[in-house]
Amino acid sequence: MKKKALFNWSSGKDSALALYKTLQNPEIEISCLLTSVNQQHQRVSMHGVRVELLQQQAQSIGLPLEIMQIPEMPTMEAYEDVMRKTLAKLKNHGVTHSIFGDIFLEDLRKYREDKLAEIGFECIFPLWKTPTHEIIQEFIRLGFKTIVVCVNERHLDKSFVGRVIDEDFINDLPENVDVCGENGEFHTFTFDGPIFSKPIKFEIGEVVYRKYEKPEKEDSSDTACDTSASDVFDFGFWYCDLVGK
Repeated sequence: MKKKALFNWSSGKDSALALYKTLQNPEIEISCLLTSVNQQHQRVSMHGVRVELLQQQAQSIGLPLEIMQIPEMPTMEAYEDVMRKTLAKLKNHGVTHSIFGDIFLEDLRKYREDKLAEIGFECIFPLWKTPTHEIIQEFIRLGFKTIVVCVNERHLDKSFVGRVIDEDFINDLPENVDVCGENGEFHTFTFDGPIFSKPIKFEIGEVVYRKYEKPEKEDSSDTACDTSASDVFDFGFWYCDLVGK
């Protein structure tokens, strides 16, 4: 029997390539796409992409979309409570596996595996330990197209947000920046490629700067690009708004 799985969909490039590979696996049946959305702003958590564009992606891919509404500045307890309730519902429909596009963040993988094991889920990581330069080259070669929607100013300046990832973009990246942004340097929105029945149409809107305030509680998380570093709140983030057409 096939493994019935949910796919953790971020709207970006790593998710897109991981989904592409999963769809080619005859042993897995994808039940739905699962995405965390900022409840206050109705945008994809961390990426800042409007829900309308997220919904267009799901429609073009042809899979049901399950949205988790997450508070603006949730504690880990609040986040995990929403996750447990969502997965319990999916488990009742026979879902047993959860698929992620993570590449090499060991701590994050262990956190996911430990938490999901508590409710009887197994994790699958289709891209795990693949060198990121190979991932981005395969992504481009397959015909995927993705635009940078968020950059962490600790790693990149404003000029990188709003750019489509191509060879020129890769060549312009500083040496200390991962080509897939796996360390939280940037996030993307994928709008075309072999998993889509039609491209997602949009216009580039306003580019905005946002700096996050440190939460009062140490166990609070955030919706910024990367909140894993101790000095994360010393830096801001550039976001490129995308407006559906």
